[in-house]
Amino acid sequence: MPMPPPPIHDQPLPYVSHLDARPASAVDLVVIHCTELPDLATARRYGEKVLYASGTGNSGHFYIDRDGRVYRYVPGTRVANHTRGYNERAIGIELVNVGRYPDWLDSRHQTMTQPYTAAQIASLRALLGQLRKDYPNLHWIAGHEDLDTTMVPASDDPSIEVHRKRDPGPQFPWPRVLEGLPLQRLHP
Repeated sequence: MPMPPPPIHDQPLPYVSHLDARPASAVDLVVIHCTELPDLATARRYGEKVLYASGTGNSGHFYIDRDGRVYRYVPGTRVANHTRGYNERAIGIELVNVGRYPDWLDSRHQTMTQPYTAAQIASLRALLGQLRKDYPNLHWIAGHEDLDTTMVPASDDPSIEVHRKRDPGPQFPWPRVLEGLPLQRLHP
């Protein structure tokens, strides 16, 4: 039985018009992230920060709060900065989750223990179903950790290396998310 599309709350980032445009046909990949921040408000503030000479910053396209509400910060026909090397072809979906916050690169704090809520996963599945209809070439899905495997010096001990990105992490229920969806997991 097809899932109804989730209600989407449009809240475009201030710099959306500065992001490169692309046709829907360019999208063939969805990348799943977790915010690694304490709440949606903090994630929004982070996404609004201008980090590049183009007047843009880092952000996913969609954000799913713990209660399952879905927010669109960047239209899918714009290239958002969320995964190095994959932005031109991907839609980024951020799930609010603390991840390793606030000690992202501390070697003693690499375990991600906060589970994703049932409401988040239900909304994610519904959103993925809708995106599959809206983007005819969308066939792939990956976690940020699948695509960015960079190791960096730990903040507490530079002689130790830790993963730069670990999201969506070990608490993400891949089998439940992918069940019945026509998307294949991408493992480069």
